[in-house]
Amino acid sequence: MVVIFPPEKTQQRSNPPPSKQHPKHLYEIKPNTTNTQIKPGLKEEKESNPIDAGFCGGRWFLRFAVTGFSRPKNHLFQILEAYSSQLVKPQVSTLNQKAEMASSTAFSTSPPFLSNTNTTTTSSSNRILSHINLGSHSTHLFSNARRRKLIRTSISAKQGNKNPLQYRKLGDSDLQISEITLGTMTFGEQNTEKEAHEMLSYAFEHGINILDTAEAYPVPMKKETQGKTDLYISSWLNSQPRDKVIIATKVCGYSERSAYMRDNATVLRVDAANIKESVEKSLKRLNTDYIDLLQIHWPDRYAPLFGEFTYDYSKWRPSVPFAEQLRAFQELIDEGKVRYIGVSNETSYGVMEFVHAAKVEGLPKIVSIQNSYSMLFRCRFEVDLVEVCHPNNCNIGLLAYSPLGGGSLSGKYLAINSEAARKGRFNLFPGYMERYNISIAKEATIKYMEVAKKHGLTLVQLALGFTRDRPFMTSSIIGATSVEQLKEDIDAIVTTERPLPQEVMADIESVFKRYKDPAIL
Repeated sequence: MVVIFPPEKTQQRSNPPPSKQHPKHLYEIKPNTTNTQIKPGLKEEKESNPIDAGFCGGRWFLRFAVTGFSRPKNHLFQILEAYSSQLVKPQVSTLNQKAEMASSTAFSTSPPFLSNTNTTTTSSSNRILSHINLGSHSTHLFSNARRRKLIRTSISAKQGNKNPLQYRKLGDSDLQISEITLGTMTFGEQNTEKEAHEMLSYAFEHGINILDTAEAYPVPMKKETQGKTDLYISSWLNSQPRDKVIIATKVCGYSERSAYMRDNATVLRVDAANIKESVEKSLKRLNTDYIDLLQIHWPDRYAPLFGEFTYDYSKWRPSVPFAEQLRAFQELIDEGKVRYIGVSNETSYGVMEFVHAAKVEGLPKIVSIQNSYSMLFRCRFEVDLVEVCHPNNCNIGLLAYSPLGGGSLSGKYLAINSEAARKGRFNLFPGYMERYNISIAKEATIKYMEVAKKHGLTLVQLALGFTRDRPFMTSSIIGATSVEQLKEDIDAIVTTERPLPQEVMADIESVFKRYKDPAIL
């Protein structure tokens, strides 16, 4: 469908205020036919000149110089809105809803990693290079040279089978992050430096703008390899614009076995001395001046971790006060070494205490929580953390790790003698992430596999589509050991129908009711 309007200005705003939005009484024209509705006083012309992309009336459009009409003094423009054959309209997010596009819609969402605005107000004329097919009509669109970034994406109004990555605001921060975060914990153990660079480049070339590392990486944690992940990232980062890469890293929580990470310590704590030493060493390894998001890897106090579901009353121990931890982070923020802070493997109690301490003491507030979340491990977050982290409550963004259950939801471990299973971490490191390798977790995985096949999906598409569509999800952390795996994961996010159809979700819930959190030890 083509519509015509006289623009108020030659330079378009991404989301003009209501008083200046384009008029709704637009003229409809059927492309490539002689049966058109022409505004009075216009004459036909032959050529069409692509101009720009635009945002109008809550929808993305592609804007062209008028085809088939002469231009009056103030230049008429036409907006080409790509519909599927069913004329399904694209949807645009609101503040508390993620941006959505029907799988049959041909528009991409501009990656806003150069912008400090929310998804709903991202500049539409930035970073777009698209190709449109409308029957026999084919046109190329290029953004103005003034635009700072071009993102290439192939789109089809007929097939509309690819939804590009979308970007979401992380909690109360100004960070706009991709709905996929690149996990790096295999760099330096299962992956060489060359392989790490290949995956980093592929990820950022395909729209990912955030990576997650930690001072403890790679895993399994060992003194001999500790820090190699950061070094591999650093050697890649040297050739990248630093402000285009969002770096999230983590400082270790309480640990008696990992004291080797400090110069003079017998136990790791989340106190000022440990936090400062951790950050200084991370900055040195990464060869950067600042960290975008610094997270506490696990709490200083006792809390159920890594597959534990219930709190062991007898394991309580004294811990560093929440306000003291935040004051240490405040110093690093004041020094310009850290931008934002978050937590990981946290409980509702921990989140509420951090938020309360920040409010009472005037200290920096956490903006994110990195917890495990997948079809195999839902309840720890869904029972009460989802309420705590809600945008209208504490507004904490969820960064979900293990959305594929440590690789189990790829289905590769169901074929125990396959090469993929033999090379998987469950077999390379016996006992590691054992919670996903127990019999009941495998039974649930088989049931989810059946759901995927029923609806013409791969298990990866089902699992990542599920986490992607959760209303409380900010970004899923995807780890891979090859570019091929990474490509499959990214494709699963961008090609799977958005959102998953209701009948698919109903079948997922049916399995969930029978196998609630099977990956609990």
